[in-house]
Amino acid sequence: MPFSDRTHAGQELALRLVEWAGTNGPADVLVLALPPGGVPVAAEVARALRAPLDVLAAREISTPIRPETAIGAVVADDPPLYDRRSLAMMHLSEDRLGDVVVGERNELHRLEYLYRGRRPLPSVDGRAVVLVDDGLATGLTTRAALRFLRRHGPARLILAVPVGNPRTVASIRPECDDLMCLEQPRTLHVVGEWYEDFGQVSDTEAARTLHAFHATA
Repeated sequence: MPFSDRTHAGQELALRLVEWAGTNGPADVLVLALPPGGVPVAAEVARALRAPLDVLAAREISTPIRPETAIGAVVADDPPLYDRRSLAMMHLSEDRLGDVVVGERNELHRLEYLYRGRRPLPSVDGRAVVLVDDGLATGLTTRAALRFLRRHGPARLILAVPVGNPRTVASIRPECDDLMCLEQPRTLHVVGEWYEDFGQVSDTEAARTLHAFHATA
């Protein structure tokens, strides 16, 4: 059954994560959203877990020839993560994408400042980190985010999404310690199919949600 909107999806996801927290008993939980769409979902999760909320910005890498097709992703100052199969099919090499990566990294830094100002990303070392998005389609940005977080030493790394492509879910499961996906419809093509209201969330709207959460936490 589709979710009415991202808030509803976050509430449903939160119910499962509260059960998970009760079973696993993590003492120090940090909820991180992949913005912008993951922010309203993660806000409900963080409220239910009574955990701090922040964002981990990621950007897809595409090409001017096929801007609708993601061939890679970048997080923070980590090296880009590429879909090698897509690179080969498009006869591209990493060195030809240098300018694209620079542009996406600059946009990434702009978004980080919009969301966090000069405040750094909270430390994940030794914490149970729950990474939340509104869905899992190709999984490129999610995989890049999980690998970035893993390198920073979380005690446990959890990916939580309301809906996901089954093949992507299976392929990304080894990147985390726990993976929670409420719905895995066989015919999922785009995440928005599983929401009655999947209106675009602007970066400004997501930043307001984040700031409002911090004001009431």
